[in-house]
This record gives sequence, structure tokens and C-alpha cells, in this order.
Amino acid sequence: MASKTAAESNLPAFIWDEALIRRYDLSGPRYTSYPTAVEFTQTYGIDDMVKAAGRSKAAGGPISLYTHLPFCAHLCYYCACNKVITKKRDKAMPYVERVLKEAAIQSRLFGADRPVQQLHWGGGTPTFLPKDVMQHLMAGYGELFNLQSGDDRDYSVEIDPREVDQDTLTTLWELGFNRISLGVQDVNPVVQKAVNRIQPREMTEAVLNEARQLGFRSINLDLIYGLPHQTPESFAETLDSVIELSPDRLSVFSYAHLPDRFYPQTRIQQDTLPSPQQKLTILHNTINRLLDAGYEYIGMDHFAKPDDSLAVAQREGRLHRNFQGYTTHSDCDLVSLGVSAIGQTDDAYFQNNHDLPSWEAAIDAGQLAIIRGVGLSRDDRIRRWVIGQLICQFRLDRTQFTDQWGEDFNRYFTDELNRLTPMIQDELIADSGSVLQVQPAGRLLIRAICQIFDMYRKEGASQRFSRII
Repeated sequence: MASKTAAESNLPAFIWDEALIRRYDLSGPRYTSYPTAVEFTQTYGIDDMVKAAGRSKAAGGPISLYTHLPFCAHLCYYCACNKVITKKRDKAMPYVERVLKEAAIQSRLFGADRPVQQLHWGGGTPTFLPKDVMQHLMAGYGELFNLQSGDDRDYSVEIDPREVDQDTLTTLWELGFNRISLGVQDVNPVVQKAVNRIQPREMTEAVLNEARQLGFRSINLDLIYGLPHQTPESFAETLDSVIELSPDRLSVFSYAHLPDRFYPQTRIQQDTLPSPQQKLTILHNTINRLLDAGYEYIGMDHFAKPDDSLAVAQREGRLHRNFQGYTTHSDCDLVSLGVSAIGQTDDAYFQNNHDLPSWEAAIDAGQLAIIRGVGLSRDDRIRRWVIGQLICQFRLDRTQFTDQWGEDFNRYFTDELNRLTPMIQDELIADSGSVLQVQPAGRLLIRAICQIFDMYRKEGASQRFSRII
């Protein structure tokens, strides 16, 4: 008999087992893609991407459109994003003009008539763009792509509440955005000062209230645990404030202190950070507090109210994961624009140059700025599907696998099933013979479970990734 979901079988949604956490909390990918970005190579070039886009165009279907807007007026010391710190707003329009030049090329390659079901502006700080620049960018997209206006579209934008003036949200709403994600990180003033992000709770609340009045839905707040001067007690107070704000979704990320890789983090003193044990306590308390407040644990760092589309999609077995995190649009190839942006088709990933002057030079020469990527083998696509089922639905149905791929699961993954045995014994995952079902103790360690099916991690080469928790 097939395993049931946690809700169906009266299992708790989540079990905290510190001994298991310590045993399995190793380094590992976040699986926003498979193969992961460390498998991208520079031997994959523009010609390969053009062919992949051609196959995508021939297949048709809706697309997702991502734009990386790298500018920030302020430097947050914890940040590991690709960004340009500047107060000069006049830098925005030349960048957007180049994005539209790049968009014109990509529109021809992917097909201008395909409905844009999902659209996202990330950064950086998208709200760094002045109103007229935002309007210019979206008007350009409207000419190049088939933008949608139906209620089922997901048009989202990342918002820094410090970069919102009296008509920012109204402008975004009029441009067609219907979802927003607010960066909060922590409401404690001491923590905010230590990471150079002074943002009073009242500022966040004002943006949230205005967004609701305008009609934005599935409003997300981002928090980070592990920041300087955080304690279990201080973060509990932040959670109380956030729960009062009642966002539809919450992302609670673990801060990874890597000052050797991300220069802004050198401003953060190691001895001000919570200890590994304190971080575990903060995470444990956070999950319990959010579950008690009525949120569902979607997976990884994400929580959502039961009626949010993410929670509904997970219950219905159609949740998906891509470079923006969890999404309900599994059928969309990803057209990505701007410096460092990563695009995706059914059988390829490809990334733009991280270096802004190099990206600008390529676009000015009338070329794409793709500098690396990877083409997917059939085995890559099979393993991506398996990892996607586990990390999104917390279950994998063998019959569904066979229907999808024409393969016998046990035969294809004989070695992986053997290596899964200790996790079954530790009750991270259950195997009924027909279904692999992630158990309550395994939800927090889902990245470790997924690594079993990762061909590129078989030799244990996970040192280039952050810790799972």
C-alpha cells in the first residue's frame, strides 16, 4: 500500500532529532537546479544556448521571465548576492536599456508569442529603479514578450522597504506585479546595526499594509538566522513581530559566514555570531513557533499559510523548485536577463557573465553574454525529476516514475537504494515498496536525502556548498 502524506497518516509535520541532525548536517546543495551550478562549465557556450532555446521554442508552452537588477543604495554586510553599491540612480536607465537589448535577442530565440506565466525582478534592489525606469523596462517587455494579465499569473518583485517611496507600490501594481517579497532579516535594532540594515518594524509594516490594500497576494517576508548578536530570545521576539504582521509566506534562511568569498562579510566580527548550538536552537524554536502559528513547513527554509498557493501545490503534488526557490509553475522554461542571470530549458542551464562591464560589453556588441552552462543528459533529467519529487512533495511514487521515464525505479537506482538504507533505519525516509515517503524527522534533512540521488556528489564532493542547516 502506498505511503500517505503526514497529514493523511496523522504523523506530525516535523520531528526535531538533534542526534540525527548532527549526523546528517553536512555540506550540500540547495537543489535550485540539477545538475547544480558547480557543474556548469565554460565549454558550454552561446551556440549551445541558442540551440537549447530553439528546442524550447519548438516545444512551446509558457515561459518564466527573470530579470537581475544588481543595484543597491546600501551595503548589507551579510549579503552574498551579485550587486553594485551606488547612490547614483542615473545608472539604472543605461542598464535597463541593455537588458531590453538582451531581451530582444532572447525573445526571438525563445518565441515572442509564448505566454509569460511567471515574471520576477530580483537583485540587488529592484526598487532602486526610479519610477520611469521601471515603466520603461516593463513597457519594453510588453513589446517583446506575451505578458499576461490573468489572475493565475505570478508576477513578483523583491522589495527593500527602505527603498519604497509614496508611489513605488502603486507603480508596481499598475505594471502588473501581483506578488511581493520583503527583505526583513531581523527587527532587532542591535542586529540591524551590526549588519548595516536599519529598518524599523514600522517601515516594514507600512509597506505590507499598503501592499495588501492595493491587492498584492502571497506576500513573503525574508528572515535570516545566524546573524551577529542574535540569540534564541532575541529572534523569538523578531518572530513575534513577524507573526503579528501575518505574511502569507516566510523564508527563514541560515546565514553562512564566508568572509573569504564575500568581502562585505569581513565587516562582521566572528565573535558576535551565535554559536552553532545557538543557531540550532533558533531554528528549532522558529519551526515550532511558525507551525504553532498555523504555517505549513513547505521545505528547506520556506513556510506558507495553508491556503497559500505553495501549500496547496504541495498537497496536490505539483510543487516545483527553480532558481527563485519553490514555485507552482513547473512547466515554464526560464528566460533570464541581466548580469549573472541563469536561464533554463528542459535540457540545459546557462548563465550570463557575473562581471558587469563584461556583460555590458557583450550586449553592446549585439551578442548574448552567456559564459557557462551545462547540457543535460537523460540521466541528469531523470535524477532532476527524482530530486524534485523528494524536495518538493516529500514523496516519490515508483509507478509515477515508471510512467514518466519508462524505467524500473529499483533497477535504475539499485546503488542509491542501498545507500538509502541507513536513512530508512534512522526513520528519515520510509519505503513501502511503492512509495518513498520522507518522514517528519527527514524533512529538515531533505538535502541530505536528495544527495543520495545526485550523481555528482557520489564521491562526497560537497565541500563547495553551505551546511545543510
